[in-house]
Amino acid sequence: MTNIIKAKNLSKIYTRGSEKVKALSSVSFNVEQGDILSITGPSGSGKTTLINILGCLDNPTSGNLIIDKKEIFKENLNLSETELTKIRRKHFGYIFQKFFLIPTLSVRENILLPSIFNKEILSDDKSIREIMEILGLEKRANHLPSQLSGGEMQRVAIARALIGKPPILIADEPTGNLDSKRNDEIKELLVNLNHEKNLTVILVTHNEKFAEIGNKHIELLDGKIQR
Repeated sequence: MTNIIKAKNLSKIYTRGSEKVKALSSVSFNVEQGDILSITGPSGSGKTTLINILGCLDNPTSGNLIIDKKEIFKENLNLSETELTKIRRKHFGYIFQKFFLIPTLSVRENILLPSIFNKEILSDDKSIREIMEILGLEKRANHLPSQLSGGEMQRVAIARALIGKPPILIADEPTGNLDSKRNDEIKELLVNLNHEKNLTVILVTHNEKFAEIGNKHIELLDGKIQR
C-alpha cells in the first residue's frame, strides 16, 4: 500500500494574549491509500486543529506533512495560499457537522457548486447522475434543502465534497446533528464509498461506535496521541 499522508512531529501553538496554547504536540502517523482513519478525543484535545492541518486549511507551527509524496509543510518551506488552494482542490473533499447548503439552490445545484470555483471539475450529466445514485439522491435532484431530511442534507454535502473526485475525504463530526438512524446511514455510506471507490477517509468523531469503522484509530488528549 502507498502512504498518501505522512505526518511527522506536527505541532501547533496559538497565541492568546500573553498566553501560549499548545493545541498539538509532536503528532506523527501515516495514512495509506484506502484507509479510514478515525480521530477521537474530548473537546479541546486538538482533533479539529489536526484535521485542519492535514487538509491544508491551517499551517502547523512546526513539523512535516507530506501529501501524495509532495512536501506541504516543513522547516523553511512556506507554500503560498494559491499553492495550498491547488493542493486542497486536487486532494481533498470536506464535510462538516453543519451542512452548509445554499437554501435557494436545488440538490443538483448544491452538488455542482464546487465546479463554479474549480473549472477542472467535470460536471457532465453522467458524473452527476452517478454520484446522486450512489448517495440515493436521484429522486431528490430538483428539491430544495428545506424539503430534505437531515440525513438527506448530509448526503448532499457528501456528494458536493466528492464531485471533484478527490482521493481523500475529511469528515469533521459528520453526524453530530443527526439522530441514531441517520447516523447509521451515513456510517454505512462512508464505509461503502471507502470499499467501492478506495476512498481514503479522515474521520473526526465523538461517537466511539462511529469511530469503529476506521481500520486505524488515533485518540488525542491535550494535543498528544494517547494511542
